[in-house]
Amino acid sequence: MSLVTSTEPAITACRNTKLYSVQGSGDSSGLSTQMFGSDKHKPRCITDSYSSESCEKFFVGSPSEELMHPSSSDVSESSIRQQDVSSYLPRDYLEVQSADTLDDDTDKMKLMLQELERDLLGDNDVDVGDMFGTGLNMEIDGEWSGPVRTEPIHELPKESSSSESNLSSISSNKEALHFSSRTPKQMLIECAAVLAEGNIEGASAIINELRQLVSIHGDPPQRIAAYMVEGLAARVAASGKYLYKALRCKEPPSSDRLAAMQILFEVCPCFKFGFMAANGAIIEAFKDEKRVHIIDFDINQGSQYITLIQSIAKLPGKPPHLRLTGVDDPDSVQRLNGGLQIIGLRLEKLAEVLGVSFEFQAVASRTSLVTPSMLDCRPGEALVVNFAFQLHHMPDESVSTINQRDQLLRMVKSLNPKLVTVVEQDVNTNTSPFFPRFIEAYSYYSTVFESLDVTLPRESQDRMNVERQCLARDIVNIVACEGEERIERYEVAGKWRARMTMAGFTSCPMSPNVIDMIRKLIREYCDRYRLKEDLGALHFGWEGKSLIVASAWR
Repeated sequence: MSLVTSTEPAITACRNTKLYSVQGSGDSSGLSTQMFGSDKHKPRCITDSYSSESCEKFFVGSPSEELMHPSSSDVSESSIRQQDVSSYLPRDYLEVQSADTLDDDTDKMKLMLQELERDLLGDNDVDVGDMFGTGLNMEIDGEWSGPVRTEPIHELPKESSSSESNLSSISSNKEALHFSSRTPKQMLIECAAVLAEGNIEGASAIINELRQLVSIHGDPPQRIAAYMVEGLAARVAASGKYLYKALRCKEPPSSDRLAAMQILFEVCPCFKFGFMAANGAIIEAFKDEKRVHIIDFDINQGSQYITLIQSIAKLPGKPPHLRLTGVDDPDSVQRLNGGLQIIGLRLEKLAEVLGVSFEFQAVASRTSLVTPSMLDCRPGEALVVNFAFQLHHMPDESVSTINQRDQLLRMVKSLNPKLVTVVEQDVNTNTSPFFPRFIEAYSYYSTVFESLDVTLPRESQDRMNVERQCLARDIVNIVACEGEERIERYEVAGKWRARMTMAGFTSCPMSPNVIDMIRKLIREYCDRYRLKEDLGALHFGWEGKSLIVASAWR
């Protein structure tokens, strides 16, 4: 694979040279945009030596051959439902489910729940394709929707087939699949479609050819294709669960370095602005309060609270006492690297330096098992609950009748919080069947990759770390996994609004001060970033594509 290092002049003009500045923006709103790194408040990026110990092996060169050539016994016909179609694009897209894992009653129950969900949450009525009024939408463009396959799709060979018939089937597939004149984008859609129809050999042939054409060092279309093709390969080999876990990379060895996720939040402004919108709403709720208790079910590396503590320190008068409770889920990255206690110590040290009264506690429990008594809510405290990029990890009614997603929201409502903030990625990877989910994921992450290209140079090691360790992991899970193994289950803004309303919450629009402050900061990055307020929520996007949505609720 060739290394592409050139950078277009037009892209360079959009880059912000102040991305890693720890100085405030000078805005009078009191909201800080600083990042906290070492003791001297100078964040440091991941070094090349660290990145070489990360997950590069999964995406430099081809994965092991066994991923691409499972035996016939490893791929059962019941694992992928066959579809009777006369054209290339499937008309019905069904979730890949194992027939022997659910009995008939449970199947019926899940179908009824999915129908109820579509009726209640408007699954088919939500359209986020043209959030910013640019004329762009989520429809499949002409390059994707053309009649790209006319040959009949070969069925999977049955276990009783002779070796001669199997070899004949494979040979005919290889002869039919010749794509030398097709773009990686077209080949990806072809591969996803034939895979949705159960043509494992055909999909494998396309994957092998795609790997010769794409590179994680190339332009955005090449890079997104490189990661998505590995997701398809993992789906073929049924190895998505293991690759997803393996991509959960270790944090840098020094606590004063920025983790890859923190770099993503800093260099991709849409993620950063989501945090800032939530912090703005939280600070508005601080008014006239002497004691504030924030509960966060996924603190991650604490970046949001670094900026929040810095903002509190700038408030006029005596700042309120802040108590932060973080849920220390055993499956989280933090638990693998010492738990939330290390992050709590960093926050306590920062608060002490800035003169903010602060205390931190970690609740060691799976999120689904947290009860009100574990959270130590006290009289006289204003309670705020923050869900930043966390709720989508909770399984909903499409996965289990328990519906942990809505169950958690109802539990939080029972705490009677003064404010609840929600920040999520504005894309549906939850209920969509495989083929439309693949298309939507491609559209979404292509936009993210394009925005990263104007923020960091193409040869940047930070950009490569962010894409491999953060984005690639999500892509593999979305493309390769089904059922309980699919963890990254994002929903669009309309679905979150319906869920919050059904749980008893009322929308609390962001204040004009918060919106104005974020608009000013957007101009410092690139004029291709967008901000739009819709039904009380703030949508952050790139050109015509909404990427992140932030909302507040009472």
